[in-house]
Amino acid sequence: MEARAIIARLRRGDRPAEAELAWFARGLADGTVSDAQAGAFAMAVCLRGLGDAGRVALTLAMRDSGERLQWDCPGPVLDKHSTGGVGDCVSLVLAPALAACGVYVPMISGRGLGHSGGTLDKLEAIPGLDTSVDAARFRAILDSAGCAIVGASAEIAPADRRLYAIRDVTATVDSLDLITASILSKKLAAGLDGLVLDVKLGSGAFMKTPEQARDLARALVATARGAGCPARAVLSDMNQPLAPSLGNSLEVAECMKVLTGAPGNALAELSLALGAELLVGAGLAPDLQAGAAQLAAVLADGRAAAHFGRMVAAMGGPADFVESWPRLLPVAPVIREVNAPDTGHVAAIDGEALGMAVVLLGGGRRVETDRIDPAVGLSDVPRLGARVAKGQPMLRIHAADAGTAEAAAERVLRAIRIAPQAPPLPPLIHERIC
Repeated sequence: MEARAIIARLRRGDRPAEAELAWFARGLADGTVSDAQAGAFAMAVCLRGLGDAGRVALTLAMRDSGERLQWDCPGPVLDKHSTGGVGDCVSLVLAPALAACGVYVPMISGRGLGHSGGTLDKLEAIPGLDTSVDAARFRAILDSAGCAIVGASAEIAPADRRLYAIRDVTATVDSLDLITASILSKKLAAGLDGLVLDVKLGSGAFMKTPEQARDLARALVATARGAGCPARAVLSDMNQPLAPSLGNSLEVAECMKVLTGAPGNALAELSLALGAELLVGAGLAPDLQAGAAQLAAVLADGRAAAHFGRMVAAMGGPADFVESWPRLLPVAPVIREVNAPDTGHVAAIDGEALGMAVVLLGGGRRVETDRIDPAVGLSDVPRLGARVAKGQPMLRIHAADAGTAEAAAERVLRAIRIAPQAPPLPPLIHERIC
């Protein structure tokens, strides 16, 4: 086979054969395919598409370009994936809650880039915790805690690692086929028995409209099933931050409040909804209501928190983190209140702008090599419809210094619109695709 011939067929609108896509993925992984050929391939797929069968074939080819994990667990091996947003720290609540229900969760996660925070960055706000583990340690953590949230090794879907970097510099990131294959190749390499996909829509999401989110959700579910993995999807709202805090340490704190029995909020509600989908799909609950009730019970009685604590300790974090998290998490030296400029109701929130304010503070990355300040971010962010009074505190900025706090305050005030009347409130879950 030859890369040029495969690219030429794609350019003409022909569908490559399964064997051709498998050869191309191996070439991406071992360097047989050049950067120029990989870029041309990505552009051809972006312009011409692969079709349903081709999307499955590319996903499987990229999955099989590296190591495939296998598990021998006494319960189902399940996971979730989110397409990203702001204040979305569901993984840190959901993984231990599922583990407390008898599920095993080997969650391979990523870092933040752009306005969307990364699960690994959030976990690494916990002192001493290391998300870079080898296969043996990954298994040991999963055995001891029932859940392990770790970074992908270089052996997991190396074809995707190579192609993603090339897509980023060739304006081919937004291809539905390539997005789907990228997400699922890594998840399916983890040896899952089931997967739930949280596809975000709205101002803080990458998919801004319901139509875009629905198309991606359907492609992900159909492709996962075509590749042999049972999958479901939920379209959830990201027209406002999910949690009332943005930033790594601050979001861990929000998760700990949920794990230690704080009253339910949107973060808890979405965690229960996604977990219920997985429990029903795995036959561990008869319906979504029963699944959510199981998860709520392990949050209320401390079993989920205990699993989280075991995971943290197994990954190098403090053994007493669940009991001592308020004094262990890093705190920013400057905390500044932002006052409401008018009296009225929060009518709109530009979630992407809030996320970029956190990046400005040092809590996110502009490029992959940027270092993260785990303590900075925003807290007490109001919900849509909340009433605010002119001159009264509307939220708080956590910053390394007064200058970055002031710059972030200017962005925050532009990102939140206040109106005399409360707006119609969007549902947390717009649609389910089963």
